[in-house]
Amino acid sequence: MLKKVKNIIVNLLTLVALVVGLSLVAVSYSDLIPPEKHPLLACAGMVMPAVLVLNVAMLLVMLSVRWRRAWIPLAAFCISYLAIRTYVPLHFASSDDAPRETILRVMSYNVYGYGGNKKYNHALDTITSYIVKQDVDVVCLQEEQNSKGKTVERWQELYPYNDTLTVSKSTNLGINVIGIHSRLPIVKKEVIAYESKTNGSVAYFLLRDRDTILVINNHLEGTHLTEKERDQYQEILKGKKDHKEAEEGLYSLIGKLSRSMVKRAPEARLLHDYIEAHSQYPIIVCGDFNDTPISYARRTVAKGLTDCFAEAGCGLGLSYNRKGFNFRIDHIFCSDHFTPVSCKVDSKMDASDHYPMICSMKMNNKP
Repeated sequence: MLKKVKNIIVNLLTLVALVVGLSLVAVSYSDLIPPEKHPLLACAGMVMPAVLVLNVAMLLVMLSVRWRRAWIPLAAFCISYLAIRTYVPLHFASSDDAPRETILRVMSYNVYGYGGNKKYNHALDTITSYIVKQDVDVVCLQEEQNSKGKTVERWQELYPYNDTLTVSKSTNLGINVIGIHSRLPIVKKEVIAYESKTNGSVAYFLLRDRDTILVINNHLEGTHLTEKERDQYQEILKGKKDHKEAEEGLYSLIGKLSRSMVKRAPEARLLHDYIEAHSQYPIIVCGDFNDTPISYARRTVAKGLTDCFAEAGCGLGLSYNRKGFNFRIDHIFCSDHFTPVSCKVDSKMDASDHYPMICSMKMNNKP
């Protein structure tokens, strides 16, 4: 009798391991789904950490109760390897030992109008002082608007080449400014046009020695969650809402997230088309994509490019720091004209609701 009960438990655990393993595989490839066709399924990448942890747990359970069946979670890991590597790369040793003159250091940072953290009275000075210490060659900022009007003067003190562009078309939804601050001369810029009231992408052509480098700074469609909605989500996570309220709140949240993914999809495709049309240039693409490493928008933009954090970073690299919404939604990609040698998200710099991402890359000698 005891043996029969044990077999039933083992079989149930095997079934759970199979379900969890299949869920990991499904989530890992959910970024192939166009959000316009399946908006809810396109959100699956947001639960990647949860299903990854569950699969690890089921591997440990199977090794404990029936080790021969551990192949189920192991197979799920193998099939999902590329997605796992993208989501949580593990590069513990940096190869950033090349001569400084051969390295290009790039930062992408959503500064939230220099007012994302109220504990800093002078966030502009805090942020610019921090960036100077990082020895960055090209700084790409999103949401660079600042009501004090001190940004232009401050940046001109620090970088010889500067440009900002207001990409928002509706002041009712807020102003959004894309900015670049560079040690490399700005030859020209082009706006990548797509339908959005508050977002945009700007391509900058920079001159480095005899090479023209194309740097594309982006702010793709946001979720536009209100502070009230964020607070409600926090209350749901803490169990302060009853079942009905929690269910309604989550349904509303998922609906809003999926609708924003639908809006980002055509933006990402237009951006990819622009990149393809300018593939003769060394290209760096960066910015606030408002999407996780497992998402249709991120996959579409990254097609044919190298994800610098996946190639040279370590860990989750959480770049958005609002509690309950901790994801890596800021990305830096490069063409094969470059080799990323280090990439990090600096969680110590908390002057905004994003953390800065800093990547060092070596330019390859290509014919």
